[in-house]
Amino acid sequence: MSSGERRPRPLREVVFVDGVRTPFGKAGPKGVYAETRADDMVVRVIRELLRRNPALPAERVDEVAIASTTQIGDQGLTIGRTAALLAGLPKSVPGYAIDRMCAGAMTAVTTTASGIAFGAYDVAIAGGVEHMGRHPMGEGADPNPRFFSEELVDGSALVMGSTAENLHDRFPHLTRERADAFALASQQKYAKAVANGQIGPELVTVATRSQDHGWGLATADEPPRPGTTLEGLATLKTPFRPHGHVTAGNAAGLNDGATGCILAAEETAEELGLTAGMRLVGYGFAGVEPEVMGVGPVPSTERALARTGLSITDIGLFELNEAFAVQVLAFLDHFGIADDDERVNPWGGAIAVGHPLASSGVRLMTQLSRQFAERPDVRYGLTAMCVGLGMGATVIWENTDWEGAAE
Repeated sequence: MSSGERRPRPLREVVFVDGVRTPFGKAGPKGVYAETRADDMVVRVIRELLRRNPALPAERVDEVAIASTTQIGDQGLTIGRTAALLAGLPKSVPGYAIDRMCAGAMTAVTTTASGIAFGAYDVAIAGGVEHMGRHPMGEGADPNPRFFSEELVDGSALVMGSTAENLHDRFPHLTRERADAFALASQQKYAKAVANGQIGPELVTVATRSQDHGWGLATADEPPRPGTTLEGLATLKTPFRPHGHVTAGNAAGLNDGATGCILAAEETAEELGLTAGMRLVGYGFAGVEPEVMGVGPVPSTERALARTGLSITDIGLFELNEAFAVQVLAFLDHFGIADDDERVNPWGGAIAVGHPLASSGVRLMTQLSRQFAERPDVRYGLTAMCVGLGMGATVIWENTDWEGAAE
């Protein structure tokens, strides 16, 4: 081809090879990770990904993208690069940090996957970490006063719980009773999945330290409340508004944890003998009014469906982040899906397992990939979440084990 000719560049298929996560902990001085560094959690995830996938030479990793919402302290210093170095990857492997608040890890995946599709990379590691015990959301932030002096956003926009209360106001049929029932189901589904061995194999144990108690080992999620009842949920206080709807029981808690996954060009995965769990179909991000950020997954999903030529009826499994029950209920109502639809969060969600902000997107993807392996009858699945400051994020995947007829 002469220098004057230009030909369309074909895009490559991108596959999700494997995903792991640390057990999620409760944020705060009594949490399992209270004295454990955030970057050490990411290092543990990267090392485990390579250990579980010995067919992948470390030098074949072309990029490491790690998300964090609060990029400060042990979550700062371009954590993708520092974690890659600390994990023992060759110094030739670059890395970077990324921030889209709760959708950080999801954005790390879509960004590196786009690079793979374009041909800039063959293999990437993407993930996220949040140590909310060490670094509360918004630590060190300095919001521009124009946001409020010029009324660019409502004053509640920077308080996530208040945005959830606003969503209840906008959709009054989304009652506290519905939110509590959904929350209880999340706890029950999570407990059943653990008992069935469906949740657990993706966990990587983490050595923890305590000045008072010495070394320990995190092996299981800390946030779940297996004794939850509807009666108990009904008694909980509403901290964001008197006589409100949002409680500690129908929302995700404050949590610590890290996630990571391997992405590869499908042809590279085949070359190296890596097993692909699912294939990327498409994604969408969208903005909404910041004061009702929980509705964000609705337009982001509509955008992703439109750009992939799919409809909501094509989706056989949904992994929706449960930042707040009302946010998921708003999504389900919009698309005409029942609160107890078996396709939705079949292993429970963040209300039970926790939501360490920027890390959660890859948890959703890892669970969907594992569900696909159990469900060769399901072709398409969707991962979606609401995002602080008024956004939504959606990624659509195809089951590589789908047994249906080729179209």
